Amino acid sequence: MKCTSLKTTTLVSVYVPGSKGAPSFVRLYQYPNFGGPQSALANKSFFKADKATMLWNNKATAVLVIASTEVDKTGASYYGEQTLHYIATNGESAVVQLPKNGPIYDVVWNPNSTEFCAVYGFMPAKATVFNLKCDPLFDFGTGPRNAAYYSSPGHILVLAGFGNLRGQMEVWDVKNYKLISKPLASDSTYFAWCPDGEHFVTATCAPRLRVGNGYKIWHYTGSVLHKCEVSPNAEIWQVSWQPFLDGTFPAKAVTYQAVPSELPSAELKVAQAYRPPALRNKPITSSKLHEEEPPQNMKPQPGNSDKPLSKTALKNQRKHEAKKAAKQEAKTDGSQESTPSPALQDVPCSALPSVTSGDPEVDKKIKNLKKKLKAIEQLKDQAATGKQLEKNQLEKIQKEAALLKELEDLELGF
Repeated sequence: MKCTSLKTTTLVSVYVPGSKGAPSFVRLYQYPNFGGPQSALANKSFFKADKATMLWNNKATAVLVIASTEVDKTGASYYGEQTLHYIATNGESAVVQLPKNGPIYDVVWNPNSTEFCAVYGFMPAKATVFNLKCDPLFDFGTGPRNAAYYSSPGHILVLAGFGNLRGQMEVWDVKNYKLISKPLASDSTYFAWCPDGEHFVTATCAPRLRVGNGYKIWHYTGSVLHKCEVSPNAEIWQVSWQPFLDGTFPAKAVTYQAVPSELPSAELKVAQAYRPPALRNKPITSSKLHEEEPPQNMKPQPGNSDKPLSKTALKNQRKHEAKKAAKQEAKTDGSQESTPSPALQDVPCSALPSVTSGDPEVDKKIKNLKKKLKAIEQLKDQAATGKQLEKNQLEKIQKEAALLKELEDLELGF
């Protein structure tokens, strides 16, 4: 249960875990009206939720729910499974579609309550800003990050990689979606914006880290204005800003020129990749472990006649495509002959005849191949509806011909 207040009105979000096949659900109530589902302001049910984290926006008009399971039954993630849901007090709800698979590291509301940022996906993680319709506004691409922090006026966003990452930060002007600076705060365990919306503090605190304790005060343009390092036998446990009432510091225009500092600027040392002795005198070949994705503005551009489809129109389009595929599949099943067709690549995997070899191991391989081919068909259908596929999904589609050949060889062997 989580409460939030709007003037004299108190709103409550309640999470009830599912049991015996029933889904979990989150309901929004206006205190003290707890008369059951009929008195709820909004209701959202979902599966795969051992626990839920609920995040209200400042205006108490909507709540974000991170539903998570302890174990990912598909085995794809060590962190379990997470899904992000949006629920508004006017009754609207939606699943926030995150285009990259993997854990959800952080979700934060902009203080203006009209948009939110999610950091998600296997490393390098993606970060995306969504509006209240759960449509993406800006994709920051991929990078070493696991946290996001909005300034108190909501005009600047910091994406950071703390914990097991090196402490790289990206400071963005979220009105114009322009990168301001890329400072580095190694070994940081704490981050907080100053109430003035211009400065922030990073700190290395115990007990998370007991060496190198201290803190730095930054300007958002990347300048370190103050630095404190404690002696090796001392520790810092907590750092916090003096609180001020909201609106004490009005938002100022964003500047991109680094402010002057009396502290010397530390030169960032670029870590060199290890090369074995046998390769050190040979030319360096450019190869990357992960494909990097650049930032991308997702807003419809003025004057662009190709407007993106609404959720309803996109849903209807997918239904139409599914019905069309089902009719084509039925025709294929009706006209299919009992003998194997040499043009096996033109036959959908769901229309392949069910055969038994008598060898359980061979039957198991055939079943797994058909399962993979069915998944490829679904990816191709998604691509046909205009959905942008990930690199690993495109690689799966490219393996279709090889899988069909392997399946044909297995079935022709008995």
